[in-house]
Amino acid sequence: MIKNFVVVGSGKGGVGKSTVAVNLAIALANFQNLKVGLLDADIYGPSIHKMLGITDKPTASKTKKMLPYEKFLIKAMSIGNMVPEDAAIVWRGAMASSAIKQLLNDVEWGELDFLIIDLPPGTGDIQLSLCQTLKISGAVIVSTPQEISLLDVRKAINMFKKVNVPILGTIQNMSFIELDKKKSYLFGKDGVIQESKKQKLNFLAEIPILHEIPESGDAGVPLTSKKNSSINEIFKKIADKLVKSIANNTSSEIKINN
Repeated sequence: MIKNFVVVGSGKGGVGKSTVAVNLAIALANFQNLKVGLLDADIYGPSIHKMLGITDKPTASKTKKMLPYEKFLIKAMSIGNMVPEDAAIVWRGAMASSAIKQLLNDVEWGELDFLIIDLPPGTGDIQLSLCQTLKISGAVIVSTPQEISLLDVRKAINMFKKVNVPILGTIQNMSFIELDKKKSYLFGKDGVIQESKKQKLNFLAEIPILHEIPESGDAGVPLTSKKNSSINEIFKKIADKLVKSIANNTSSEIKINN
């Protein structure tokens, strides 16, 4: 049984959504002592398997269901482990949505407090299929500060509102870079913060530009899995706010037939 489904989205590609999803899942398990799963719902551009350093193909249980990978205290599944690394997945929306349903229903997730779902960019079939199939506990919106990102983020926010998915909060990623103790705002300053105030959304945290973040993703060792990580305090704060936000909302347990 999975108690809470939380989607991480933005509507925009390249804003660090998958990085946030990975580190958020590990933070919930590591700092909140929760049972957490992570599903890569980006069928066309999966990256969760790479960020977790998982290269093996999935195995099956006695009941012929896929077993999720268990690493860094979480369970995870990505279609990236099932296709050749350089292969393009050329599927229509209906096929992609069907694949997501299989990753939900044909994987033995077991007992989970949270299943974090990393959404693809846009507001298309996969997003709508998940929102219509599951009772989503809430969405976390990730964006960089500049207006060109917020253009798409607003569309994602409106999509979640239309399908009655609560927005748990926003995260401003790549917020600034600090050099010689001075902050430089490469992508503009506080765009997500101002947008959150305008739309009366809970602002969860800002994440600075740190060279360790992309390096950890490429290496397959997320920063929140390290005890002395430079971003642990940030994700502790995000995890704490997320758990409290969901506790304040009325939510019910959703059964996945395992």
